[in-house]
Amino acid sequence: MNPAGEVKTPKFSRTEGKTPAFAPEQVRTLLKSIDTSHPIGHRDKALLATLAYTCSRISAVVKLRVGDYFQNGTQSFLRLQTKGGKEKEMPVHHKLEEILQAYLSAAKQLRANPSGPLFPTTVGRSRELGTRPMTRIDAANLLKRRLKNIGIAGQYSPHSFRATGITRFLEEGGTLEAAQHMADHADSRTTKLYDRRGQKVLREDVERIRY
Repeated sequence: MNPAGEVKTPKFSRTEGKTPAFAPEQVRTLLKSIDTSHPIGHRDKALLATLAYTCSRISAVVKLRVGDYFQNGTQSFLRLQTKGGKEKEMPVHHKLEEILQAYLSAAKQLRANPSGPLFPTTVGRSRELGTRPMTRIDAANLLKRRLKNIGIAGQYSPHSFRATGITRFLEEGGTLEAAQHMADHADSRTTKLYDRRGQKVLREDVERIRY
């Protein structure tokens, strides 16, 4: 008989997710670096800003149609198709609204087709917008290319914007319940995995070790 057989070891439990988060200045630098002298630049900036300001999954963002961005009174909204086929209307941050408005002004042809993709691919290697919606892979490649252009290295992905947005929201006094609703999580424990505030405190504490 093994005397240790009845001993129960604690189960491994992760308190933080693996997805790396951006620093706020990295997000600002990324968005500011994009050349918006043509519609493709506007599209790229609008897509990345939508990820940054909504904490949405990339699958929901690439599914957006032109008509999913709309005004109700004086407030702008995005109608997102979330996990499980659910639909959620989310108020648009004023900075994101400015970026989306500039994008649609530069790509006037999009407004003519409300059922068309809000973020279409380009026509071949041109700087013209096509009619096919971008995929998650398209968006991931776009982000990698833009980050490389400004010298930001790391295993970042579109999902990194969720960790960044949730952390910034909580840092600014937002509640976990509201963050859970924004991120469309069924369980608040999932939302906590995206909270990187503990990492920042730990980095500050580590620096106290001096030799």
